[in-house]
Amino acid sequence: MPKILMYATAVCPYCVRAEQLLKRKGVTAIEKIRVDLDPAKRQEMEARVPGARTVPQIFIDDFHVGGCDDLHELDRQGKLDPLLAR
Repeated sequence: MPKILMYATAVCPYCVRAEQLLKRKGVTAIEKIRVDLDPAKRQEMEARVPGARTVPQIFIDDFHVGGCDDLHELDRQGKLDPLLAR
């Protein structure tokens, strides 16, 4: 299973939806980086994804998926399962 990393906040409904989809796909471990608890982590996220100001920002291994809508779109296109099967 690839490494899943998600920049998130505690009260973000999009973060919750993204996590629910990943869990339905069998993902058991998601490394969550809480940008609301550590401003340096928000800066890290913005440096890693230029122009990103919103959460979630999701990575599957080194592939930047984007946000919740992007994750769901990958699933609709049938491209999420291959990424998770790597």
